[in-house]
Amino acid sequence: MDKSLPSSVLFCCDHNSVRSPMAEGIAKQLYGHKFYVQSVGVRNDREIDGFAIATCAEIGVPLERHRSRSFDEMEQWGDDLSSFDLVIALSPASQRRALDLTRFYHLDVEYWPILDPTGLGETRPAKLDAYRQTRSQIRDRLIERFGPPTEKI
Repeated sequence: MDKSLPSSVLFCCDHNSVRSPMAEGIAKQLYGHKFYVQSVGVRNDREIDGFAIATCAEIGVPLERHRSRSFDEMEQWGDDLSSFDLVIALSPASQRRALDLTRFYHLDVEYWPILDPTGLGETRPAKLDAYRQTRSQIRDRLIERFGPPTEKI
């Protein structure tokens, strides 16, 4: 993969409550202001997930102030999809939506099959382990795609 940094990346998943906010926060931690990062969901029918907040806090990534938003809201708020260099979809539904929305733009869409930890694990420790696995997958993919962190962690 090309290790050059884009100037802007949009992460997307189903609800913008777990995977895409985690990816946004971890990317900001790893690469600082080297590129503009945002996240959206196909829908925004959920608040940021408490387990996502907890597991990202463990590595110094604050998510408690994240507000979920959808592709539609992003456009309503003036964030034009064509202003992003790269869209990274973290779920099949978000990949379909991103491809549908980008068919009019020359815009790269990548699909990263990241584990959806919601609904996994019966106990709190088991749930946290599932979210940590998702967090690690995201972090590993970011470093694989964009290279070593440029910020001190």
